[in-house]
Amino acid sequence: MDFRYLPMTEKDKEAMLETIGITSTEELFADIPEDIRLQRAYKLKQAASEMELEKELTDLANKNMNTKNISSFLGAGVYHHFIPSVVHHMISRSEFYTAYTPYQPEISQGELQAIFEFQSMICEITGMDVANSSLYDGGTALGEAINVSYGQTKRKKIIVSETVHPEYREVIHTYGRGFQLEIVEIKATNGITDLALLEEELDEETAAVVIQYPNFLGQMEPLQKIEKLIKDPKTLFITSCNPLALGYLTPPAEFGADIVVGDTQVFGIPAQFGGPHCGYFATTKKLMRKMPGRLVGQTTDENGLRGFVLTLQAREQHIRRDKATSNICSNQALYALASSVAMTALGQEGIREVAYINMQKARYLKNKLIELNISIPFSGAFFNEFVIDLKQPIEKVNEKLRKKNIIGGYDLGKTYPELEGNMLVAVTEVKTKEELDLFVKELGDLYEN
Repeated sequence: MDFRYLPMTEKDKEAMLETIGITSTEELFADIPEDIRLQRAYKLKQAASEMELEKELTDLANKNMNTKNISSFLGAGVYHHFIPSVVHHMISRSEFYTAYTPYQPEISQGELQAIFEFQSMICEITGMDVANSSLYDGGTALGEAINVSYGQTKRKKIIVSETVHPEYREVIHTYGRGFQLEIVEIKATNGITDLALLEEELDEETAAVVIQYPNFLGQMEPLQKIEKLIKDPKTLFITSCNPLALGYLTPPAEFGADIVVGDTQVFGIPAQFGGPHCGYFATTKKLMRKMPGRLVGQTTDENGLRGFVLTLQAREQHIRRDKATSNICSNQALYALASSVAMTALGQEGIREVAYINMQKARYLKNKLIELNISIPFSGAFFNEFVIDLKQPIEKVNEKLRKKNIIGGYDLGKTYPELEGNMLVAVTEVKTKEELDLFVKELGDLYEN
């Protein structure tokens, strides 16, 4: 008989207590001073049956808004993209779903090859020489990048544009605290990094310049101009990039980037309340041995057959702590696989086409909003996100939109006080013309009022 749940009986409990030589579970906590133990009665509801519990949880779940039946224009780092059905089928296979770290290559060839393919595709998209097996998300990947810049240059000044994702900047400050790094944030002008201010801050103590491409406000940063400003060959150029956008845009490697990081959530990973995600980290051959995390390499076995192994693991698990490049001991293997399957399903031309559709639909929406005289504060080139100035509290606007089954954009006033009343709107390939037109209509009604 197949049991879904095996409870512990009182007889089982008594046998376990007798085995360890005590008479009650309370004795397990005897070493904790009594005055600091939690001595209060909890007001717990009466236990429900499985059937009652399932109904209660279903009712609660149905109160959630989701992108299957609600139109969402919220992006700001997490996006609603189409996920090919093959992604779920592949990551649900037990050999991937339950796989642990592939330390034993002789029994882990499938997992190792999947990671190797992920690395290869990230290199192709970014134009970089080498990529690792993945990191937790885009923010931690960027945090690791600034630590690499310190380790490589022995300098402590990190220049970061304020157009980098606000949460990523928080991660940078956290990562930099251990090494006592000096994080200098550069203000933006017209939605992009102020190049004059950047040039003023650049000096011989600068370890790295960090730019997001496209940036958090959706705008295209002038990477070519920024690269020319970085005259010191020791200063590293770090870019945080949306990999889907790189399917259409010029890759950062062509602008002299030393490290390219980002988040592959746009490929095969649902929004799912903001996580988990999958970060990527790509760099040059020069910095390969400074790279955090693990790397899968291709080799041949004693019979000359193609095989895969873990290599270049300069982590504290494997070498002396003071020589480790990172304390990262894991990677997002399952979601790296999801992104790999999604990229494979789309193919090179498919990724480019999806990126192009994102751009075209975003521009359609922008032009429709301009027709309503809704202000678009930034005039530069953008990918699939742009800012609109509604000149009223965005929180109230979004409350009204929710009543119309629309999830509005990100309230920029939360992180940029000077952009109070401005909304960051995201448009992806899943948006239909009807959804875009409805959003325009509802915003127009709210804007007039």
